[in-house]
Amino acid sequence: MSTHEAEMIQEPFILEAGQLPSGEPLYIRGEIRTLAGSGEASGAVRRPVLIICHGFKGFKDWGFFPYAARRFAEAGFYTVTFNFSCNGVAETDFDELDKFALNTYSREQQDLTYLLHALGIGELPRSEQADTGKVCLLGHSRGGGSSIVYAADHPDEISAVVTWNGIAKADLFDDAFKEQIAEQGVAYVANARTGQQMPIRASFYEDLKEQGERFDIVKRLAGLELPVLQVQGDQDSPRLREGFEALRLGAPQHGIASIQAGNHTFGAVHPFASTTPQLEEAIRVTLEFLKRS
Repeated sequence: MSTHEAEMIQEPFILEAGQLPSGEPLYIRGEIRTLAGSGEASGAVRRPVLIICHGFKGFKDWGFFPYAARRFAEAGFYTVTFNFSCNGVAETDFDELDKFALNTYSREQQDLTYLLHALGIGELPRSEQADTGKVCLLGHSRGGGSSIVYAADHPDEISAVVTWNGIAKADLFDDAFKEQIAEQGVAYVANARTGQQMPIRASFYEDLKEQGERFDIVKRLAGLELPVLQVQGDQDSPRLREGFEALRLGAPQHGIASIQAGNHTFGAVHPFASTTPQLEEAIRVTLEFLKRS
């Protein structure tokens, strides 16, 4: 059975991910996509694992994520998409803003630890297909920064990292936003798509203050010895393009790929309408890199 003829499998999962200080439980909701393969029943098929990390105001079902995950699965990867436990999404668009307000980088790192542990002990669907000795992270935007930090903390668990328009600085906000949090304990960021005012509480900055060196993304990337590819759209925001340049200069040993006419989402929108030449190019260069790595 060829790759193109094999059956595509898509299965959901839910993992417990600790709890908030209030005692409220947290969950990681995700899906795996993989090809059935002729040796599945005996466990003979082992596919490299690709874990896709969404960014700020992102979620596993946003725009291009399901499409890209399917493309990577068709290429032979055991592909995992998931929602960080405090990304603000349970069933629909940002229906858990109380959790979104409490999200931190440390929480996302803990979520990745829960996810990798579940993968390692066979708790994810079709885990017999996953080659846990070949685990790659693909992070978009803030998810790119989180992927770099996790790989730097766990170099023996991760084989390669790819960032799509990844961040270079953990602090995403301007001085006025920080002043509002300092004065009121909460500030709000607008979601232009949904019209929501999304809260960020002081715990976000408390975490950065306590873990500042750990979340120095440029420094952590510079220290990474495993293969990394940074994919950057040349029409992304000036702040992110400047960050890409800082990452490139700070860690010149790692690979880069520029996507011509690519904006922050490579032209894709939500709800997903269709693929774009820029998204296809991002997928192509990522697949080439992962197969080499």
